[in-house]
Amino acid sequence: MTLKIGIDVGGTFTDFVVARDGAEPAIFKSLSTPEDPSIAVVNGLADIAAAMEPPMTLEAFAATIDTIVHGTTVTTNATLTHTGAKCGLLTTEGLRDALEMRRGIREEQYNNRFTNVRPLVPRARRAGIKGRIDRDGGEVEALDLAAIESELAAWRKDGVQAVAVCFMNSFANPAHEQAAAALVRRAMPEAYVSVSTEVLPSIRFYERVSTTALNAYVGPKLLHYLDQLVARLSGIGFSGLLMIMQSNGGVISPQAARDKAALTLLSGPAGWPGAGLFYVGAHGQDRCITTDMGGTSFEASVAVGAPMVKNDGEIARHKIALPMLDIHTIGAGGGSIGWLDDGGLLRMGPASAGADPGPACYGKGGKLPTTTDANVVLGYLDPAFFAGGRMALDVNAARAAIEAHIAKPMGLTIEQAAAGMYRVACNNMAQGVREVTIKRGFDPREFPVIPGGGAGPIHGCLICSELEIPLLIVPREASVLCAFGMLMCELRHDYVRTFVSRLDGIDWARLAELVAAMTAEGQQALADERVPPARRRVELRLDCRYLKQYHEVSVEVPQDAVARRDTAAIARAFHAEHQRLYGYALEAEGSPIEIINLRLQAIGETDRPAYRKQASGGADAGAARKPARRMYIPERDAFAEVPVYDGHRMACGNRIAGPALIEQQTTAIFVSETFDCTVDALGSFVLYAKGREDLVKTGSTRQMEAVA
Repeated sequence: MTLKIGIDVGGTFTDFVVARDGAEPAIFKSLSTPEDPSIAVVNGLADIAAAMEPPMTLEAFAATIDTIVHGTTVTTNATLTHTGAKCGLLTTEGLRDALEMRRGIREEQYNNRFTNVRPLVPRARRAGIKGRIDRDGGEVEALDLAAIESELAAWRKDGVQAVAVCFMNSFANPAHEQAAAALVRRAMPEAYVSVSTEVLPSIRFYERVSTTALNAYVGPKLLHYLDQLVARLSGIGFSGLLMIMQSNGGVISPQAARDKAALTLLSGPAGWPGAGLFYVGAHGQDRCITTDMGGTSFEASVAVGAPMVKNDGEIARHKIALPMLDIHTIGAGGGSIGWLDDGGLLRMGPASAGADPGPACYGKGGKLPTTTDANVVLGYLDPAFFAGGRMALDVNAARAAIEAHIAKPMGLTIEQAAAGMYRVACNNMAQGVREVTIKRGFDPREFPVIPGGGAGPIHGCLICSELEIPLLIVPREASVLCAFGMLMCELRHDYVRTFVSRLDGIDWARLAELVAAMTAEGQQALADERVPPARRRVELRLDCRYLKQYHEVSVEVPQDAVARRDTAAIARAFHAEHQRLYGYALEAEGSPIEIINLRLQAIGETDRPAYRKQASGGADAGAARKPARRMYIPERDAFAEVPVYDGHRMACGNRIAGPALIEQQTTAIFVSETFDCTVDALGSFVLYAKGREDLVKTGSTRQMEAVA
């Protein structure tokens, strides 16, 4: 029986999802070990082994694991905390300050005190080297190899750990970069070498140099961590397949991650959009909004057939121009602190109480009111059953914090203040969902919501009511949705080549040559990862724009359109996407279209766990009833006795009417008065607007086969 484990390393907990064919996934959590995250990985595997029936030794259990899919925040944390490697940068003479000048645009235009971000490579270790390639790839000036050797000698003495190489126009001809990289590898064999034409061979110098520098900055950190992880797993007898999560929603081998460490930047939440598609598949849908509410942040993403991808982003104000999932993050988590602004208005976040001291109700010394404190006062969290009863919550401390900082200053009761905090937090999160839907040209009412994170399902109904969304699906694995999603991911390799050409004047032979070269590179990468040819595929996209526009629109193009030299098909795809994104297209005006980049993604299918369909337990959920308790009903703006159900005892087909609360060990689900709930064949809790039973499918055999 195939055994796969998804492992997501977080700041407080490391999450594990254990999946076997034909069995329900099992959830485990282990305390994270920030000094060496691989320790928590092995500790968690030991806990899983001990929980097996019958219990197993760690070594015996490790030998049965077929695949581990691992998500790490090592590179992200190194960037956010400025603890990356000591780097040097080789670039074209006269351009060494491009990394610091960036685009010359101040992010906060009207803030005269706004300071530039500190560059990852200080000016003293940025070397401008004579030598120039023109935009067509011709050599204008020979590369000064002696100057490079001189800089490398100084950097060796200075203890430089990584070297980034990025020359002007190298995307058109990589010869100078290749020569410089060869020198670096000979002179500094222990250094991590990041070459722009290997990381991002595309136009736009600042984006390329920033991405290359980021790759160098985090490379040694990731290498060290992966070496530790592989050694520890090997030491306990693991001989299966280890895959690493990347920011584009796919997985790669550890060696590919070592070569391009920047691919793991911002990869922390990249697993859960794919998980959302799995759960909505049971209801005949192929699109969803996936959210994740943690202790500090709230993240939202849209998937239509596949998770939405963007071709650039930022981390700690540093530009990174690699494909990544389009995930919007705001400071709205369970630890978000409630406060009053200068006008006396209630705000929630972005400041957070974190895990230490945490919310006031944790009893660890926190004095400031948080979203979690409001949820306790409103009755959504049972103080005696938090984390399955492993942690007791202090209701009095929560009430005292809300009273001192919110209720008294606003002239409200503690309950009114807590209700206000809850509503403001939900409104903030609804705005986060608007960022990835309305601003991307999507109507959120057409998408079911998959709320993830331990606190997300408490807020789901109010968020959906704010956005007029009639359906949300809460997986039983909601609290570890990212780790679960990793088990759904495919192998993905992204390639880009700059190809500037008007659509009506394409050099089709050159275009076909570039596509063939990228396809061959992708096929080789998948072959190296032992993916059989029948399980490989490639997808082609073109970055296009109307002539003289600045920003491009990336559109998917069938490869046979290139083979047929079908200009009209490419134009139609671009006009349609431009219309969807911006509400207009210039097709009728006959505006010329310009291609800027070719993008190709090589995809290798992986074995996904097959899940057993649950047998129907009938509509009556009475067997799962727990004692009712008093909690806040937003639609009434009042408290009332509300039925409570044990989520672990609810079965497929069970139905309950809102308002109600469903409790699990790792999360609680609030069904508001305008929603009802049923359980589908995957065991997910399906909340739908009253009267909209037509949206729910409990899971036919055909549908279950489709998602399995």
